[in-house]
Amino acid sequence: MRYLTKEWYELCQQTHLHFGLRVHNGANEFDENLFLRLYKRKERAHVKQERELYNLDPRFMLEHDGQVLTRVDKAFSGEEVTEEDQIIYHMPPEERAHIKKLIAEYDVRPPFDEKKCKEEYKESMEWNFQYKAENLPQEIVEQIADIRVFTLGYCTREVMLQLNKQSAENRREMERISKEFREVMMAQDISDEIHGRIQYHDCTVTELLTGDEVVIRFDTRGGFTNINKLTLVAPEIIKQEGEIVGSYWLYQELYRIESGYELHVLFGGANMPELIVRCADILVEEE
Repeated sequence: MRYLTKEWYELCQQTHLHFGLRVHNGANEFDENLFLRLYKRKERAHVKQERELYNLDPRFMLEHDGQVLTRVDKAFSGEEVTEEDQIIYHMPPEERAHIKKLIAEYDVRPPFDEKKCKEEYKESMEWNFQYKAENLPQEIVEQIADIRVFTLGYCTREVMLQLNKQSAENRREMERISKEFREVMMAQDISDEIHGRIQYHDCTVTELLTGDEVVIRFDTRGGFTNINKLTLVAPEIIKQEGEIVGSYWLYQELYRIESGYELHVLFGGANMPELIVRCADILVEEE
């Protein structure tokens, strides 16, 4: 990758460092009692939300069947709505069957397990404590009295100001790189139709075959396409790094070269795998 690199991706994650934080007067010093009090407050809110979701009866989803839907432009135009502007939604049989299955499972569910919920919350927060300590700018981490309190959403005014400043700087750099990337892509002699063949964002790689052709197969359920097979003709693999199978497609860069195309792909997953392949053609199909 030349522009949408791992470093650029990490920069994208650092553009809202202040999001969800509140200034707390007690955050300027280590205070175990303060942490325990804030933790219990957040834990109670989490358990309450999880219990409500657990006890949400899926029968409400059946209410959509037979609903009258109005065209959006008509609904907000203030004009008279006619029958031609409306349709009746008829639920597909497979969707109704899925909801019925959810209802059957709901009716025999065991009581909500509050103890398990608290244990899972504790595990999640412990992971977040470590993640914040390792991924925030070190100069800011050193000013945080208790990373646990910070992770719960509280910090000093000074730290908040620095996080806002750092977020703005990161956002400007991210946008600068993104702008340069778009300009370079637009300068490539590549048709929209070819670009459209490599739109696999959030699709999971299920198979990667190399040889006379590079063939990649996808589970597309998490993405925005049904095309699940990508073939790179007459390939030359420039870079193949990390465990690509099992990872998901994040971003791509496509360059025109004399012999065809040079495709760069950054994947999401452990250590963010990367693939760069030169090829004569790009073929896609739905199997």
